[in-house]
Amino acid sequence: MYAIIQTAGRQLKVSPGDVALVDGTVAEPGANVTLEQVLFVEKDGGEVLAGAPFVANAKIHAVVEGEARGPKIRVFKKKRRKGMRRTKGHRAVYTRVRITEIVV
Repeated sequence: MYAIIQTAGRQLKVSPGDVALVDGTVAEPGANVTLEQVLFVEKDGGEVLAGAPFVANAKIHAVVEGEARGPKIRVFKKKRRKGMRRTKGHRAVYTRVRITEIVV
């Protein structure tokens, strides 16, 4: 059984027992979270449920494990012959979430 969910504008494929990285800070570590924007569900018997845009009464229960940071992204800007150089960096914050069950 697996589901495709939408969080923070991104789509993730999850199944029970998986660890997913969700953009931003969702909740404190150890907290139970319910994700309700389920786009697609496939059950063990091969039955498929597709939403328009979301599957009705489908929820994903998860537990927050902690936070992580993504790789550092460097942004470098330069204008030739002007002496202008600018470097900025960015690291995204992710929340590690363990999927416990998919409820349809």
